[in-house]
Amino acid sequence: MKIKDFLKDKLYILLGIILLYFALFLIWRAYKINIEVCLFSYFLCTMFLSCIFLIEYFRKKKFYETLENHVKALEKAYYVLETLEPPSFLEGKIVYDALYMINKSMCEEVKKLYLQTKDFKNFIEMWIHEVKIPITSLNLINHNQKNQKVLEQISKIEDYVEQILFYVRCENAEVDYLINKVSLKKVIGEVALKNKEELLASKIDFYVKNANEIVYTDSKWLSFIINQIINNSIKYREKNRKSYIKIDIEKQEKKIKLIIEDNGIGIKESDLKKVFEKTFTGTNGRNYANSTGMGLFIAKNLCEKLGHQIEIESTEKKYTKVIITFFKNSYYEVTNLTKK
Repeated sequence: MKIKDFLKDKLYILLGIILLYFALFLIWRAYKINIEVCLFSYFLCTMFLSCIFLIEYFRKKKFYETLENHVKALEKAYYVLETLEPPSFLEGKIVYDALYMINKSMCEEVKKLYLQTKDFKNFIEMWIHEVKIPITSLNLINHNQKNQKVLEQISKIEDYVEQILFYVRCENAEVDYLINKVSLKKVIGEVALKNKEELLASKIDFYVKNANEIVYTDSKWLSFIINQIINNSIKYREKNRKSYIKIDIEKQEKKIKLIIEDNGIGIKESDLKKVFEKTFTGTNGRNYANSTGMGLFIAKNLCEKLGHQIEIESTEKKYTKVIITFFKNSYYEVTNLTKK
């Protein structure tokens, strides 16, 4: 709070004081009071009023500047009340009490929304587990007939159900992942087996090399991430040429990179920066397939929560390369040794 702003706020009081001074001057002149006495009286009154204004200014300045600075500094500004001391002046107390009531009301509303979200999350998870039963039944019923189109549709339903499950988990704080030693070869093998029918039906060559590496991650979450990438490679394959998906692992000093490359239709350069955004489908999603734009968004969120990095490189009509980087973390290694 600047002194000029404070004085501007007190403008009516200052004008009133000036009018009072003028009235006193007229009264003193009418009673023929000595001019030196008048000037000394003005001086005393001015000094007294100046002291009052300065005391009030500095009291308010400290509170309002602290409030402003803390609001700017805090990542979550609604915690500002916890950092303030109750002010000693009336206006400040009114503001402080108002902030307290607002904060209390907000906390109650947040708690209410949190409980509603938690109930909804629990319901969705329960629904997902329930719906998996008829999906499994459909797979068993169709097992003998081997109707490829039916299998493809069932596989898509399973993938969409998985997306919902992992979206619910990654969007909430109470996520249930477990960091452990995970064999990349095993996870890749499970994903390949899951997509076996579609890979064969689409005549896509599937190559894996240097997969004998161990990383610290959650196997279930990593399986979902790789599966989303493989699904995209299948969905956006180039139908006029022989398609392939290549998986390679590069081991570096402090990190391991899992590289998944395909020779599909690629991604438009203008779309590359947005592929991880929620519900973004881009040119490919509109032109080649019905897409929700959620797969890569969820994959990136899961990677961030696991401490991994996911990047994407692509040239339109040539290739797409997704790189997942696993950083070596001594904390997990020490924890694992302690458990043993």
